[in-house]
Amino acid sequence: MSEIILIGEPMAMFVADYVGNLEDVEKFTRSLAGAEVNVCIGLKRLGYDVGYVTRLGVDPFGKYIMKFLINEGIDTSNVTFDENFPTAFQIKGKTKKGDPEVVYFRRGTAASHISKEDVEKIDLGKVRHIHVTGIPPALSESCREATYELIRKARDRGLSITFDPNLRPSLWKSKEEMVKVINDIASKCDMILPGISEGLTLTGSDKPDIIADFYLNLGVKTVIVKLGSKGAFVKTECKSYTVPGFKVERVVDTVGAGDGFAVGVISGLLEKLSLRDAVIRGNAIGAMQVMVPGDNEGLPDREKLQKYLREKMGKEYEDTVSHRQSNN
Repeated sequence: MSEIILIGEPMAMFVADYVGNLEDVEKFTRSLAGAEVNVCIGLKRLGYDVGYVTRLGVDPFGKYIMKFLINEGIDTSNVTFDENFPTAFQIKGKTKKGDPEVVYFRRGTAASHISKEDVEKIDLGKVRHIHVTGIPPALSESCREATYELIRKARDRGLSITFDPNLRPSLWKSKEEMVKVINDIASKCDMILPGISEGLTLTGSDKPDIIADFYLNLGVKTVIVKLGSKGAFVKTECKSYTVPGFKVERVVDTVGAGDGFAVGVISGLLEKLSLRDAVIRGNAIGAMQVMVPGDNEGLPDREKLQKYLREKMGKEYEDTVSHRQSNN
């Protein structure tokens, strides 16, 4: 039985083997992509029982993804094969600086036909936490209904809910619809994790404090605004502060950093770390992820995470660990 549930669309991904325009690249390496599946992978590597809700096409991509999920130890009891629609995939470029070019092939896919009925079948008996993103609501009306249903079921059971907007403007009919739906979903969740540019789109301001106040006024309990290499700004009704990020010598690929951040925050909170310590963990995993070319290869197991924190924080990390243990 899963203790954390996510819903989303996984994609087969083909990453360019060398830098260049995608139309000129002749060789690619296959991998797996998808914001929600990245979070699943990261949480599982930290030892959590994670369940994933999606639909896959009966094609080589779908079969590859199912094998990948099973090999990672992710609960696939709510993953179904759809004989009528294909599995999504994407092509990703390689760059020496900045974000790589990404081209999606995800319209009319199996996952875009996830429905409210799929969610109604989910057993939340041992689930502790739900994490949702703004991607499924953008895929189709049925995916949007499924997302709302999952949130409703979680709220009825008193489960904690985190929300990463993960804006994909190209998937929405209009910016206005995107902003309206995303902010409505946020109002039903306990915590929202927007990036600074997402905050500008959704609230009209790129000032972390104003972004946070916007969501606190909607009823969100905790707002964590991701500031990239600068770390994250945290605000609740009682306090606000910035948690600095970790210095990265060489950024290889920024894709997946936000998913790694979510992994750190969610796992930290489920382990009853302080909010600040959970954000430190989020910053650490995000930093580890940007140092690798794939979307989830940098997500660490617990041993690698602890080693990274010790190396980067030194005595401060040891003192934090000792303080935690003395309070348990």
